[in-house]
Amino acid sequence: MTGPTRVLVLNSGSSSVKYQLLDMRDESRLAVGLVERIGERVGRLAHTPSGGPRRERELPVPDHGAALRLAAEELAADGHGVDSPELAAIGHRVVHGGQSFTAPTVVDDTVLAEIERLVPLAPLHNPANLAGIRTARSLNPDVPQVAVFDTAFHTTMPEHAARYAIDVATADRHLIRRYGFHGTSHAYVSRRTAALLGRDPSEVNVIVLHLGNGASASAVAGGRCVDTSMGLTPLEGLVMGTRSGDVDPAVVFHLARVAGMPVAEIDVLLNKRSGLQGLCGDNDMREISRRIAAGDPAARLAFDVYAYRLRKYLGSYVAVLGRVDAVAFTAGVGENSAEVRAAAVAGLSGLGIEIDERLNSARAGGPRLISPEYARVAVAVVPTDEELEIATQAFALLGTGQTPHYSGTEQNE
Repeated sequence: MTGPTRVLVLNSGSSSVKYQLLDMRDESRLAVGLVERIGERVGRLAHTPSGGPRRERELPVPDHGAALRLAAEELAADGHGVDSPELAAIGHRVVHGGQSFTAPTVVDDTVLAEIERLVPLAPLHNPANLAGIRTARSLNPDVPQVAVFDTAFHTTMPEHAARYAIDVATADRHLIRRYGFHGTSHAYVSRRTAALLGRDPSEVNVIVLHLGNGASASAVAGGRCVDTSMGLTPLEGLVMGTRSGDVDPAVVFHLARVAGMPVAEIDVLLNKRSGLQGLCGDNDMREISRRIAAGDPAARLAFDVYAYRLRKYLGSYVAVLGRVDAVAFTAGVGENSAEVRAAAVAGLSGLGIEIDERLNSARAGGPRLISPEYARVAVAVVPTDEELEIATQAFALLGTGQTPHYSGTEQNE
């Protein structure tokens, strides 16, 4: 490689900024940090340089601009300032790109305006993402800013998978369709699963199960997403830590009519007081497993509902793909809970999906197979790395010399 090789990855959330500095020559991390409790009376900064001790401090962090300036100061203290000639790009996680953004995109004023136009689709996330981009541009106007969208990987879904069966004119007017999320994770894991099998991604059909507090499944055919469980919002699909996943839409009308609940309260119910939390009062799978071992029936029911939904999506995506080469578990629960993995594939041996109990229960850090050698479908545990995926996409984009912006498919809607 010639020229700058470092990429700073920024993930600006509603009340936090996560950052990592990577050197793309060997994909090493030069620094990792987090600024949290933004806007509260006392914020918190934690910064860990490569090979150095973790540094922490508490101080006021009034807004995202202040958070990024603090991160820049910490990086500069390690000799990795944002004005370094070694910095090739700053890559930003942006939650929602609608149909406008189908690939990593170099940010200019037009791109910023389009991301802002999409705020109604992600009102909690896109504004924070925009604040991160604007502050980063002000800190170093000369370094390219690259937006990588959570939704982009799923824009290859065919229309019959992306459309809801509602009035087309109403759906188009209000941008209502299935977008999907966790796209950077699904892209990374599907590609790494193909590598684990020693095959090119274009040859492999993979079902990816991203199981964290938020959870989603995707059907990936030859490197392209053809279906995913999340929809217009991250509420659709699997049972999650605090989100309900799939429910009859009439539940909302019923709660409004019979219980007199306002829309805002129903929103909180389905997003923050449902899922595992709503079923048993805990959204931590480790605690739920402990409670099950102690004979707790509520925890048992919550686990069974969670696993049943996983099996339903696994089976449906076998039908979607026709041929499945691998199932990959990733994210916090997927990577660490042998019980969840076993329950998710229980009874699916007729579809060629099964696991080896010894391999499944073994503790290991990297990508690994947990299926028996004779199984028709490989089952894998593949740790996700969304920051590396963002850095890889940003660095590859700049390496091509291309600066694509947006497709413009939604501009006049």
